[in-house]
Amino acid sequence: MNFSKKNWEISQFFNYFWPKRHYFHQFLSVSRGSFSKSLISDINCDMNSPEFHRFQLAIPSFPEEGIYIYSFEQNRMIYVNNWKETLGYEDEEVNMLLLVNATTPEYAQFSNEMNDKALMFLMSRSENLTKYSFSIELKKRHKNGSDVPIIARVGVYEAGDGKIKSIIGRYQINRNLKFGKVMRYAAYGPEKDDFEGELNKMLFTQMSISDKERKTLSLLAAGMTMKQISEELNISTSAVEKRIYPLFERFNVQNLAHLIQFSNENNLI
Repeated sequence: MNFSKKNWEISQFFNYFWPKRHYFHQFLSVSRGSFSKSLISDINCDMNSPEFHRFQLAIPSFPEEGIYIYSFEQNRMIYVNNWKETLGYEDEEVNMLLLVNATTPEYAQFSNEMNDKALMFLMSRSENLTKYSFSIELKKRHKNGSDVPIIARVGVYEAGDGKIKSIIGRYQINRNLKFGKVMRYAAYGPEKDDFEGELNKMLFTQMSISDKERKTLSLLAAGMTMKQISEELNISTSAVEKRIYPLFERFNVQNLAHLIQFSNENNLI
């Protein structure tokens, strides 16, 4: 399939799907990773394009951090930088599908589902899209076969007419990360609570914890009461309970002492 035909098909998909996105939400939620993967390609970045050089001048880079911008309109990478230092690949080798598939097996299912659910949430919104992002702690497979501890943050880079045009991702190596059985993630944006709440609901079957839940759990483990936590975080006591009590079922623990023990064993607090 040539590039122009692929672009046309993606454009037709968005034109058809976008007005009906709410109706498709339940149907799409049953598959893990297939939704987001259907919107990306293995087309590499054109590093000679004026667009690439514009990004190169405008976007700062940091040590041990790989950066990409993926365009849904062009169905390809439009900017890549510093992937040799991050995952061992030359920038010319990097494409979106490669980065998605570089997730190590124990994190792949959660990462794929996270990508799906986050994208579905964002496609249900039409305002302030560039203010939304999410992060996840996971391991990526280096080109040499070793595992790399990564904090990956993905956000909307450009939007227009209520649609996502491109996303930006930053993969920062963090050798201080301590992993356990539980996947850790966070959501950011104007409707952060709704975003994180929606992810919590959709990812309930996964051994995962949001940044909001983790912070609340840390205060509880420090000996604070529900009331004290509510005052510290400026939220209601019932909101504190809604962050803590679902963790009992999710982590299969019987009481608070067991929850705190489990959290310590899995580096959550």
